[in-house]
Amino acid sequence: MAERRDPDLLFKALADPSRRKLLDLLHTHDGRTLNELCEHLDMTRQGVTQHLDVLEAANLVASVRRGREKLHFLNPVPLQEIYERWIAKFEKPRLKALSDLKRRLEKTNG
Repeated sequence: MAERRDPDLLFKALADPSRRKLLDLLHTHDGRTLNELCEHLDMTRQGVTQHLDVLEAANLVASVRRGREKLHFLNPVPLQEIYERWIAKFEKPRLKALSDLKRRLEKTNG
């Protein structure tokens, strides 16, 4: 069974712009070290580490040790779960309305 996480941790993690930037960095190039991530943020290593800890607690980032390095990877599954629960259900009626409008306009113009 899939592990369920506290949605509050997820939304808290996404609320901070520095954490969103870390997610964007991992999206463009997964498997980065702490040093590589620090190069793109104007904060201390300790600050970046604290943000990564919050992202890991929310299951948005996973880390793997490779020798002396710790690599960080984006886990998009919780974001997909947010999409399915909170966004997709609001898209369906709008997409159906656009499809109906397109069909009516094609009938009128055709």
